[in-house]
Amino acid sequence: MATNVRSNTSEAAPARSWLDLEPALLLQQCDIDLYRASGPGGQKRNKTSSAVRLRHRPTGLIVTAVESRSQHENRARALGRLRRAIALTQRNPVDPAAAPPDFYAAALQRDPGLHMNTRHEHYCHVIQHILDVLHANRGGVADTAAALKISTGQLVRFLAEDPDLWAHANRIRRDFGHPPLKRP
Repeated sequence: MATNVRSNTSEAAPARSWLDLEPALLLQQCDIDLYRASGPGGQKRNKTSSAVRLRHRPTGLIVTAVESRSQHENRARALGRLRRAIALTQRNPVDPAAAPPDFYAAALQRDPGLHMNTRHEHYCHVIQHILDVLHANRGGVADTAAALKISTGQLVRFLAEDPDLWAHANRIRRDFGHPPLKRP
């Protein structure tokens, strides 16, 4: 999996709105580079520009996809990686005491332990909301779990299931002077 992520936080638009965009509209916000991927794959791979690099202009995020010999498949993979990168790196101001968004409430109702597959249609929204609440609570896990209506153990286990999510949560905690979380 080839993914490079760089971030500059931009105040131009709420980050959640980028996750809600249709694929074509999100691609309009990107500079798209097509190039020939190196590595195994035979003559076709060496002759076609199937690798895709997306640069999201509002955030500065860069993601790539080179796995497939199909440019369309790589574009779809890169777009999914861009949504994930937005969810992980771009924060929205939230009021931790406010009612949770509908997508989060539905996910919690479906599974009170908040066990979610990364392919779930609202996974990026949920992880962004969790990181937003963690940031709003200045990295405090207990306050974040209370605001999310789950236990601290459930929150830590959910964060630990995804290495990138775990790293970003610990980065938020570090920014507020907290030690890193310990794996469950």
